[in-house]
Amino acid sequence: MQPLPVPCPAHLIPDATGTNAFHDPYRTAMAHNAVFVAVEAEGQHWTVKADTLTAGPGPGRGVTDAVNDAIRTAILRLVDAREVDFGAYTGPVYFMMHGVRDEERARELAAALHAALHEDLEPLSRAVPPASSLR
Repeated sequence: MQPLPVPCPAHLIPDATGTNAFHDPYRTAMAHNAVFVAVEAEGQHWTVKADTLTAGPGPGRGVTDAVNDAIRTAILRLVDAREVDFGAYTGPVYFMMHGVRDEERARELAAALHAALHEDLEPLSRAVPPASSLR
């Protein structure tokens, strides 16, 4: 398995549903010192997961305050709009959004989160517009 490209098209975001399906993309991310991102089915809903610890230590590998603030704001907008469940993890190392309505939207959000974690906030801005646009 290869690491995800940056930017990553939504259709390439791995489905990590189940223990075995989770381990392959997580180990690949660790082996390549890359950010882990995946979607996972949970009943009729989906979860988006991202972990920056897989990128390893070193300069330029952490999430900047500005990027973390933008991601946190976007996730809280989604919670407020009831697009994701309350209790989402908003970083700065681990990010998770439960209760996404379908796989397509989960992949869109995961790809946008992945781009944001690589300091490209434009996909996140498109995927999660200002609060008034989500309702």
